[in-house]
Amino acid sequence: MKRAYLGTGLIGGGLAQAAAGRGDEVVGWNRTIEKAQALESFGVTVAESAEKAVEGVTRVHLALTSDPAVNAVLDAVKDHLADGAIVIDHSTTSPEGTLKRAEAMEAAGVRYLHVPVFMSPEACKAGKGIMMVAGSEALFAQVKAELEQMTGQVRYCGEKKDAAATLKLVGNCLLLAMVGGLADAFAIAKARGVSAPDALGLFEAFDPRFVLKGRGAKMAQGDFDTLWTLTMARKDLGLMKDTAGGDERLAVLPGLGARMDQLIAEGEDGRDVAVLARDSIAE
Repeated sequence: MKRAYLGTGLIGGGLAQAAAGRGDEVVGWNRTIEKAQALESFGVTVAESAEKAVEGVTRVHLALTSDPAVNAVLDAVKDHLADGAIVIDHSTTSPEGTLKRAEAMEAAGVRYLHVPVFMSPEACKAGKGIMMVAGSEALFAQVKAELEQMTGQVRYCGEKKDAAATLKLVGNCLLLAMVGGLADAFAIAKARGVSAPDALGLFEAFDPRFVLKGRGAKMAQGDFDTLWTLTMARKDLGLMKDTAGGDERLAVLPGLGARMDQLIAEGEDGRDVAVLARDSIAE
């Protein structure tokens, strides 16, 4: 099968390299041409323009940086797509922009699916990770087997065209919160002479995934029955900040403390710390 990859940075380049390794005929294009040329040694043909890249191509994969970038490339190529071509957009973009784009493509007769990924560049090359798909179920059925070759897991999110875009941001939100939380945890440890590796070693025994399965499930249902009161959690957060030496260089704790203070002032002090989600899940 002939595929075009428009946007051959870390993610698009990894996907294009893997496709060539599977025996697909692959054409690559990138605004910075050197990024596409770096793939030639893996069997990728470099096109001089996005329009040239999609000529006669069955599948057009996008891996671009932003809504404006995706819109610009689609505007450039939509009249050059081969009959029956399917556009598979892996870009991380806004839900609103994704919805508008998907509706515009549908109106123009372009077969389009939004397929963002939870995959590192190395995972793209190895065909591991998660792809989420939103759009026409019939269209998804045509490419499902192909997508399964590209990744470890394919999750269909339904016909709602912006569903995968939203869930990609949900996932990235938790990733960023975890990274920021680790940075703050290391700051607390450093202040008391505990190394970052030793601090991280705590989580070999203390598995924080229970938060997702236990408290997370309760939060999603609006169950804020007391296990760890907001007041006590706020007290502990104060101890963390004091130990770390204040707000300087802390990534997550200052903002979290401010939100806790707001909820306590609103009378939520005796409820579980999960009440932080009160306004997030309200109908």
